[in-house]
Order: sequence, then structure tokens, then C-alpha cells
Amino acid sequence: MKNVLVVAAPAAAGELFSRHALTRLALVFVLFTACAAAVYLVNDARDADADRAHLTKRHRPVAAGQVPVPLAYAVGGGLAVLAPAAAAWLCPPAVTALLTAYLGMQLAYCVSLKHVLVVDLAVVTTGFLMRAMVGGLALGIPLSRWFLITTGFGALFMVSAKRYSEAVQMAGKEGVTRALLTEYTTGYLRFVWQLAAGVAVLGYCLWAMEEGGVPHTSVLPWRQLSMVAFILAILRYAVFADRGTAGEPEDVVLRDRALALIGLVWMAMYGLAVANW
Repeated sequence: MKNVLVVAAPAAAGELFSRHALTRLALVFVLFTACAAAVYLVNDARDADADRAHLTKRHRPVAAGQVPVPLAYAVGGGLAVLAPAAAAWLCPPAVTALLTAYLGMQLAYCVSLKHVLVVDLAVVTTGFLMRAMVGGLALGIPLSRWFLITTGFGALFMVSAKRYSEAVQMAGKEGVTRALLTEYTTGYLRFVWQLAAGVAVLGYCLWAMEEGGVPHTSVLPWRQLSMVAFILAILRYAVFADRGTAGEPEDVVLRDRALALIGLVWMAMYGLAVANW
């Protein structure tokens, strides 16, 4: 589900619904999913023992014993080789470079970077940002600085909120499930997700105001109005972050009807702005 972000840049630029764009994005989605699967398989194989002590991660196939650790390593390694090779053959060089960089960075995270304070947050956040960038690179779409700022800090908001939720829920077991949680305080993680939320909102508002200044013939300034829905979505998600129940971003978005509705309203407003309707 996280890899749906590959459509973010083309959607923001209004270049999503051509046959060429959809075909290329479908290919990039499959390749990025293969890269992400390689990373998850290697990570879950390495963390199988620790995941068994986690409330939800213990149900993952490797931790639950449904997938043998050697098989996870083998399939993960195979995907890590095949996906960049296929990208080099079928995609622009920039896409191949980004997928290779993603794999290198995330595998380094699995091995050592997940144990480095703050760097672990940056690496996971960058993984989300790369997902949002790759669609634009595949179609040759210039990436706005505001797009990168909003996406990057929006990702940091969700990542740090997830870490905060883990710290709250696994109090007293941090060293068993994720060793680095013993070095973070809940106060610090709260500061990070609050800071990231503020920067994401500011970046989006500046983006919307800047783009809104372009002459348009639409009935209403939809791009500027979309700021309201975006801010409401951040505030609604922050409710779960504050409670310590934002462990899995996709679960929060899909299970909370109010947040899903706000998201649909935002997409409708932004779609109308892109269509200049």
C-alpha cells in the first residue's frame, strides 16, 4: 500500500491519466514493490526473534514460522538483484539510480542504521520520499521544492508518530522489540512528530498559495481551499499519534472513517484544482 505513493508526483502535476503515464507507473509500482519486498524479507529474517516479542509483528510470516528464514533471505536477495536489473532495461536511468539507492540505503538500515539514533528516522522517512519521487522521475516531471518539503516532512510526521506509538505501547519491553527505543524518550518523539507536522502544513500552504497565484478559470480556488482539508487530516491523524495508537499509518487511514472522508475531500479538491475546473 505504501508504494501507491509512486503516483503522487504525476497526480500533483495533473499528468496521471494518459495511457503512457499509467503504463509506466504500473511498471514502476511493480519494480518498487519488488525492491520493498526484498528489504522487508531481509529485515524480517534478521529480526525474527525480536518480532516474536511484538504484539503485532509476531504475526508476520517469518516471525510466525510460516516462511523459513533461509527462504526469506534467498527470495529477498533475488528480488534485490532482479528489480534494479529490470529497471535498467525498462526505465529511465534516474529510476534505476533511485531504486538502487533505495535498496542500498534500506539494506544498510536493516544491518546497522536502524541502531543509530535519529538516522533511523531519516532513513525510513527517505524511503517514503523516494516512493513519492520515483513516479515523477519515470515520467520526466520536475519535482517542486514544496512537493518535496511537504512529502518529506509528512513522512517524518508519520514515521516519528509510529515510533512514539511503539514506545508508548511497548513500555518496559523496548530493548526486546526494538533496541533503539530505549534511547528515545516519548517526549523527544512527540517533539519530532509535532515539528514535522508543523513544517508539512507550512510547506503545503506555501505550495498551495504559490500555485494558487497562477491565473485560472476554475469556479473556486480549489488548491487554496484544499489547505483546509489537508490541515484537518493532519490534526485528525495527530489524535491517534497523541494516543500512541498510530503504529501502522495505513491501518489508521483505512480504519478511521472520518480521516478517510477528509482524505477523499482533499483528493477531490486537489483534483478539481489540477483539472482547473
